[in-house]
Amino acid sequence: MNSMNEEQEQGVHHYSSEKNWIEPESAILKERLEWFKDQKLALMMHWGPYSQIGLVESWALSDEDGDWSRDDVDWTDDMEEFKRQYFDLNKTFNPIRFQPEKWAQLAAEAGFKYLIFTTKHHDGFSMWDTHETDYKITGKDCPFHKHKYADITRNVFDAFRDKGIAIAAYFSKADWHTPYYWAPGMDRKQHMWRGPSYDPDQYPWMWERFISFTHHQIMELITKYGRIDILWLDAGWVGKRNQDIRLGEVVEEARRHQPWLLTADRTVGGIYENYITPEQTVPTHPINVPWESCITIATSFSYKFEDKYKTLREIIHTLIEIVAKGGNLALNVPPQPDGRLPRKAIERLKKMGAWLKVHGEAIYGTRMIAPYFEDNLAYTTKNNHVYCFRLYHENDDAYRQNTISIPFDHEILQVEWLGRDTLLDFEQKGASIQINMPTLKETSTPIAHVFKFTLGQRWKL
Repeated sequence: MNSMNEEQEQGVHHYSSEKNWIEPESAILKERLEWFKDQKLALMMHWGPYSQIGLVESWALSDEDGDWSRDDVDWTDDMEEFKRQYFDLNKTFNPIRFQPEKWAQLAAEAGFKYLIFTTKHHDGFSMWDTHETDYKITGKDCPFHKHKYADITRNVFDAFRDKGIAIAAYFSKADWHTPYYWAPGMDRKQHMWRGPSYDPDQYPWMWERFISFTHHQIMELITKYGRIDILWLDAGWVGKRNQDIRLGEVVEEARRHQPWLLTADRTVGGIYENYITPEQTVPTHPINVPWESCITIATSFSYKFEDKYKTLREIIHTLIEIVAKGGNLALNVPPQPDGRLPRKAIERLKKMGAWLKVHGEAIYGTRMIAPYFEDNLAYTTKNNHVYCFRLYHENDDAYRQNTISIPFDHEILQVEWLGRDTLLDFEQKGASIQINMPTLKETSTPIAHVFKFTLGQRWKL
């Protein structure tokens, strides 16, 4: 029952080593992983009753995670009272300004290709009309349960699919509300950790009830909520040590209904972690297996009042670095308690979409190519072309240089300045390209310049 864990620290997940990644045997799953690698950009959304109080999702419920998760719990020192207050947040969660079609329209304009939506976080509150518990968005205690959009998950999934955006269902394998996981009066009593309140080896009948509960919830999402492309499984401690939920049984059953289903069983490894998921970080080196880094648009995954947002430049630079290293960016944008997206987030996303309309050719559907990402240069490749990004920081006047040198040792036939429909004069000198730049009229530093190299016949990708 040791709560020390190797998969997570202060709420941020470590990620599995690419050395332990196992390629699926199924031809359709191999094909879907190539599809996944084409997408590059996901919208991630953490949303639930916890959004009302601006905390880091449901983590403050876990006593052994309290040292980092309870910094903003400043109204009470009684943590048992806090837990009672927290679990009652369903009684006040009433996001009447929720308009899923507006979310989906903005996501399409921003250039997102798939959605990762939190159907249930560790607190156990279900954002869909589950039949396994009354602790849900459509439960009678939740004031939103009579709203036309009450089944939030269904309405979000449908709206995003209508815009051609694929669906990933985030699902926590832990559930701190169900008595089958945190069972009142068993072993740990009041002092709780993120795992079960009892030893599954000592109470196998209780653990079996939790397995059944979990399987039934997953199958509800798979069979009643339309096409799902990815099952995104959080709470990596479940499945390790003695917390076996026989995930393979439910995944294989799910794939009988949706054979294309990818699974991201985070930090667990094995055949159901189809891709690996760094969190709040970009790996230092290219990764040769499918991966996706989930990074917040501000500082928190869930809504935080007066949060500090990343600049557009930071977001685009992060996307470029991730794609150059072979991954996807899952950009987390947390909705407000009232159902709207934050104004600053909307501003960032619209500007990101405008940038991608011009430069998306160098992002979507590309693959890695050496030298990948070095200093202020990044590279991607597609269809016998190589795209080179030259990144600029704020107030960097290097973009005004008349001649720039780019390390690249393959034969090039032409250099196009992407978004300008302009061919540039260049000269290849050994392992570098000297590009002659026109005099620029811009007075502000661009986010990046993107060059499209047409490769010579002697080099076929």
